[in-house]
Amino acid sequence: MVTGMDGVASSKGRTIARWVLGGAALIAAGAVGYSIVRNDTMPVQQVADEAGEQASVAQMIAKLEARLAQSPDDAEGWRMLGWSYFQTGRYAEAATAFKRATTLDPDNAENHSMLGEALVLASRDGKGLPADARSAFDRALALDPADPRARYFRAVAIDLEGKHEEAIEAWFDLLEDTPADAPYAADVRQVIAEVAKANNIDVAERLENASFAPPSGGLKTDGAATATAGIPGPSASDIEAAKSMSASQQQEMIRGMVDRLAAKLEEDPLNPDGWIMLMRSRVQIGDIAGAREARDESLRLFRNDGTTTRRLREAAGALGL
Repeated sequence: MVTGMDGVASSKGRTIARWVLGGAALIAAGAVGYSIVRNDTMPVQQVADEAGEQASVAQMIAKLEARLAQSPDDAEGWRMLGWSYFQTGRYAEAATAFKRATTLDPDNAENHSMLGEALVLASRDGKGLPADARSAFDRALALDPADPRARYFRAVAIDLEGKHEEAIEAWFDLLEDTPADAPYAADVRQVIAEVAKANNIDVAERLENASFAPPSGGLKTDGAATATAGIPGPSASDIEAAKSMSASQQQEMIRGMVDRLAAKLEEDPLNPDGWIMLMRSRVQIGDIAGAREARDESLRLFRNDGTTTRRLREAAGALGL
């Protein structure tokens, strides 16, 4: 959050507008971004280690840039690169990467809302929402009316128009849909308190009694645990059949099992556990390209379900994808 700013209660609202924009990164930092920077071949522990976090992000940026030079149509890669730039304060470059992601995957609401935030933070005047950022948030909300980042900035736009009470109501609505354990919950409350104070609006009792969505476990899901859990062994009949097979025949049998799993997902694609199992199975047989295809297809299918996409990314990260 921005601190030490003068004249927060300015009658023209210019300073409070800058304060709100300065605090806007709270949604991206809490809502979706953390898991994205872990979704490559680096060990999760390396990224989580504060001492090496900046070096890890720098390594990821270099790897992603190299990968995208070879595969420029990788929407998920551009999204990851955008967030990595965002993490290091390179907001203009982040906006460029997110813009590319929106072009390649135009129906992904989070791509548009992340583009909007990057454009806001890349703006130099800090006194209003850039027109292209507003358009990005509008597109995100058209795709997913529940997108928390776009909802936050929609309220910012309302506040900048001088409709402070209406903006506060919009933030309270967002707060009701925000799990109490979400890392950005406290920041949404602080935004409400600061804007209310600057405009002599009493919200103390409402903030004290504000309701939240059920706890979600914060940013972490069971995606990584699911991906690395113990795998059920073959049946007795499978073992007996394998005894009479050559090594190549055994490998072919295993591939057949994996192909049957893929076929089941064609019939029932909205099965995130199935996609995690398929990613894991393909990794185990050395089919990394196939595992990445499964990752990308599952993320496409669940692109407007933030919790599930976070779970899938964590699973992919745990598998080294």
